[in-house]
Amino acid sequence: MILPSHRPFRQITIIGVGMMGGSLGLAIKKHKLAKEVVGLSFQQSSLIKAMKIGAVDVATTDLAKAVRNADLLILATPVETIIQFLPKLNPYLRKNCYITDIGSTKSDIVDMAEKLLAFPNNFVGSHPLAGSEKRGVENAVPDLFSNVKCIITPVKTTNAQAIEKVKLFWHKMGTEVLTMEPEQHDQVLSYVSHLPHMAAFSLMGAVPEDMLQYAASGLKDTTRVAASSPQMWSDICRSNGKYIIKAIDDMVKELAIIRQGIIDKDEKVLMDKFEKAKVKREKIN
Repeated sequence: MILPSHRPFRQITIIGVGMMGGSLGLAIKKHKLAKEVVGLSFQQSSLIKAMKIGAVDVATTDLAKAVRNADLLILATPVETIIQFLPKLNPYLRKNCYITDIGSTKSDIVDMAEKLLAFPNNFVGSHPLAGSEKRGVENAVPDLFSNVKCIITPVKTTNAQAIEKVKLFWHKMGTEVLTMEPEQHDQVLSYVSHLPHMAAFSLMGAVPEDMLQYAASGLKDTTRVAASSPQMWSDICRSNGKYIIKAIDDMVKELAIIRQGIIDKDEKVLMDKFEKAKVKREKIN
């Protein structure tokens, strides 16, 4: 049977139907990428909500039922849970089922996929650079992945057809697909994503609670991401600790310069730092 060109997959299974997994389901259905979308969660409440908003066609807690007929499998859980799921998939995987994920780190996931999956060549690591501090499938939106970048991290042994299928999937979702080695991905993301979250968490830790009532847009905008999932960010820190520590050290050096400039009342140092930061910030699209 030849599928219509606008439906490159028969069944896409999403493991994890929270905000990200639910948004994937809504986007897949919006762009008509699969005949059927199956969602797996071990929280019945999430499945009920996913069905209610139309993110999935089939909702199940049964791993075998979710995986058995999938031709694309997407792991949409926190990093540690993705790794834990990998060997559990093997009894139910078809040889021509392609597997990807949306984890925020890649080296550990790709390495463990090579070691644990029955068909490791069919795994292509993915990281769409999209998200929200909001949690729960009820916050899913169909356009979350539109006009964003998605980094994929194939390795030398990855099946060429798996790479093309995963690329096609993300292109159809409206993303710009970039290719990186897993290690490079983790280094880059430690600065542009992981460090801002560490800064937000630390900033909220530093602000006395009795002063929060006076907070205005500056604090709210700067710390929005501090409302993100603690479990997810604990996983990310443990998975990408080497590069996150380096990024934190670099930020501490920058803060130390500003701190000394304030102590010395050195306008030249302060203006130099603030002007350079302003110019760099304006380069972000």
